[in-house]
Amino acid sequence: MSRKTTPQDQLFEGDRAFRLLVQGVTNYAIYMLNPAGTIVSWNTGAGRIKGYEADEIVGRHFSIFYPPEDRAAGLPERALAVARRDKRFEAEGWRLRKDGSRFFASVVIEAIVENGGIIGFAEITRDITKRLKAESALAESENHFRLLVRNVTDYALYMLDPEGYVTTWNLGGQRIKGYLPDEIVGQHFSRFYTPADRKAGKPARALKTARETGCYKEEGLRVRKDGSFFWACVVIDPIRDESGDLIGYAKITRDITERREAQQKLERVQGELAESRKMDALGQLTGGVAHDFNNLLMSLIGIARRIKKLSDDDRILEAVETLEAGIKRGSSLTQQLLTFARRQQLNPVVVDVSNTVASMQEFLKAALRSTVSLVVDVPKDTWPVLADPAEFETALINLVLNARDAMLVGGEIRISAGNHQPEPNEGGDDLVRISVGDNGVGIAPDVIAKVFEPFFTTKPVGQGTGLGLSQVHGFANQAGGRLEISSQIGQGTEVTIWLPRAEAHKSKDENLSIGKIGGTVLLVEDNPDVASACTSLLKDLGYQVKWVADAETALKEIENGGIDVVFSDIVMPGNMDGLGLARRVKREHPSLPIILTTGYSEAVLKVDQEFRIVRKPYKLHELSLAFENAASLDSSLDAPIHENGYRQESG
Repeated sequence: MSRKTTPQDQLFEGDRAFRLLVQGVTNYAIYMLNPAGTIVSWNTGAGRIKGYEADEIVGRHFSIFYPPEDRAAGLPERALAVARRDKRFEAEGWRLRKDGSRFFASVVIEAIVENGGIIGFAEITRDITKRLKAESALAESENHFRLLVRNVTDYALYMLDPEGYVTTWNLGGQRIKGYLPDEIVGQHFSRFYTPADRKAGKPARALKTARETGCYKEEGLRVRKDGSFFWACVVIDPIRDESGDLIGYAKITRDITERREAQQKLERVQGELAESRKMDALGQLTGGVAHDFNNLLMSLIGIARRIKKLSDDDRILEAVETLEAGIKRGSSLTQQLLTFARRQQLNPVVVDVSNTVASMQEFLKAALRSTVSLVVDVPKDTWPVLADPAEFETALINLVLNARDAMLVGGEIRISAGNHQPEPNEGGDDLVRISVGDNGVGIAPDVIAKVFEPFFTTKPVGQGTGLGLSQVHGFANQAGGRLEISSQIGQGTEVTIWLPRAEAHKSKDENLSIGKIGGTVLLVEDNPDVASACTSLLKDLGYQVKWVADAETALKEIENGGIDVVFSDIVMPGNMDGLGLARRVKREHPSLPIILTTGYSEAVLKVDQEFRIVRKPYKLHELSLAFENAASLDSSLDAPIHENGYRQESG
């Protein structure tokens, strides 16, 4: 029969089970101290954590676990005093194991009270060294991150509170935006925006977008402390705590002004390249048209001369004069097209400014709207200039058309000219001023510095190539002069070409008496109509003419002898063009004069005064001059070069 369990038995079993529980705990050191701090019990966890067996430590004072410096400072005694007073002491600190190694411990000392008096203390110690290392590593990482952020100079990295006020500031922010930390922390970030952006509510929208979508990204203008603008790349991210509540924003700003300018420059270069390719294609097309058109004009010149020879009817002769005027205008138009397409060699001559402007006046008026009037004030005594007449006319046309386009509701264009003789103390050469002014809309100061750049235009897309003023600028410089522009918004613009004065001379005229030279000309021309017209002109000059249609036949005629001058078109069918023929003749018959002619050819751009060139359609006096000077070409190649880049010819 089993003995009945008494309450004392149950209490004993409960105490025994509790002791077994405490003794079996291994992650905590749990032991008892008497009121003086001497160890009276020891569990398995204490042995594992501190390294002592129970019989090694029971009876010794618990201060043995403290480092020497803490014992010297009286920390064990203070711990018991606090536990005695407050019934509990809690702390974290370094403790010693039996082998002398240290560990970081979380310590709790509880006072044990019986019958109102303290009979001892229960101490629980936990090894939290790993947690300390993790926290230290985290703190070190955070410190490194703060140092990294604070010392980054290429990016402005800073924090905003939920309302948008700056709470942190790094060196990048200081470098990019110009503010020191004590100048900007506590200020609203909207001060970095332009006045227009602030007025439009852009800063508030940026925070709202970041808050609602998780990120805000933008590129735009921002303002530095000194008021200057820069182009920025901006990113704003919302910062939330563990519960998801917004605690602020992280803002990153990068100055990308140089990158944007480089991108814009690249886009401009790409645009200019596209325009250049377009102009090159236009030039090739223009050259082909010019060649055929000038051949046609050459044929018409021959027809007109034959009619004048065969008829003395005044009405017919009047019609022929009209035809010749049209031929002259067509020739001028072709030259202007070639000049515009940069397919024309410069042909500088002495230009009478007054006569040239007067001859263009009706043409210029026809190009204007009815609401725009043209006033010309070019005195007869205006000095002549040395320039390519086609380039000069093109420059004048460009300036007048630009002035016309600047007057949206009408106005007045004024062409004026004058002589400028520098004072003795000024030095320099005599200059001629040719100005084109208008009373149109004017040009803004920030734009006027760019108007001479190729392809730059203020006109809408499709209404301008941006080459007009750049052509005028190039013409003025190549002619040894300069170009000036002045403008005021709402009052108009004036562009002035300054060109060096040239010595006047009596220009040749086809109506002047032309001497008969004589001799035999070998005419090499594949177009029968052009050959017929040219033959007529040459016979009027007193030459005998032999006509062949290609270079191979021409070489055979030269070998047969009896040829005094070779006059060849450049563009011809067959394996050899006119330029190839000329070089062959020059090599094999160096004393035989050679003159080339063309309506237009790419090859003429490469001749560079190697041979004399006559452009179609040519007049009788031009042909006469070319043949007169053909024999002197070799000596002219040794002539000095003019300061403007033109070779001064003898004869």
